[in-house]
Amino acid sequence: MSKPLRLALIAHDQKKDDMVAFVRAHESRLSRFEIVSTGTTGGLVQEACPSLVVHRVKSGPLGGDQQIGAMIAEGVVQAMIFFIDPLSPMPHDVDVKALTRLGSVYDIPMALNRATAEMLVEKLAHAK
Repeated sequence: MSKPLRLALIAHDQKKDDMVAFVRAHESRLSRFEIVSTGTTGGLVQEACPSLVVHRVKSGPLGGDQQIGAMIAEGVVQAMIFFIDPLSPMPHDVDVKALTRLGSVYDIPMALNRATAEMLVEKLAHAK
């Protein structure tokens, strides 16, 4: 039996409610994956969907983006949903850019908004 795909879930402050709503809408599909998430986002997701097991790393500004980037580079994370808020400045913008760069370098499926996340989760769920 193959290991389940590991999916990273990350959301900027202004997008955390959107991420929680997205996860609630797709809870049964997401239960097929191992989920890793930055600290605050992971806590909100776990609270909203207690049936999901969420491995939480540090919050983004405290190094969580870099931790997930390392997991991508090591092949531990195979897909990422990152709800980015393009209208709010972030003090850790370089970490955000580095994380999305690693997603591109290692050619993992990556969704940066809800519309693409919908398609990604549907496709991944059918690929299992």
